Amino acid sequence: MGHNEAELLERARQLDDEALTEIYQALSPALYRYARRLLEDPLEAEEVVAEAFRRLLTAFSRGQGPREHLAAYLYRVLHNLVTDRFRRRPPPDLPLEDELTDGAAGDPARSGAAQQSAARARALLQRLTPEQRLVITLKYFEGLDNAEIAAVLEKPVGAVKALQHRGLEALRRALAREGWTAEGVWA
Repeated sequence: MGHNEAELLERARQLDDEALTEIYQALSPALYRYARRLLEDPLEAEEVVAEAFRRLLTAFSRGQGPREHLAAYLYRVLHNLVTDRFRRRPPPDLPLEDELTDGAAGDPARSGAAQQSAARARALLQRLTPEQRLVITLKYFEGLDNAEIAAVLEKPVGAVKALQHRGLEALRRALAREGWTAEGVWA
């Protein structure tokens, strides 16, 4: 976000249109990518992002909402919305093809291998606990740091580190059981 985040957040809390627009433009693409990774339907991902921003506006209009860590607040709201949807139905496979196949464009052999890797990655991530999967997704796909993830999950940073460690170890063990090496995964 272009302005000082604290100043921007204060203007947004006063329902300043320019500040709200800047926040939406800065954060909605990442929130959508996160929701899209977790939800099967792109329209459903758009709906939960819109609902997260609607809830932010409602909180601001009531004199509530975040006083700091705006992105973490929105990820937490989005996480809760996605969790509510998962309670109504099981989560789909995670759509990781975009991230794993971008470098293979124009090469059918590389594209096929990348799609196989994406399918394998989805299957492995589905084996993690929901919290481990969330931490791994926020950390490695969304680029949040441990403090931001802690704010999203409303957990101490130490708990986030433990979830990350256990999740990565579970992935490592699953890959080892299948005979995959680090070179084979990322080659």
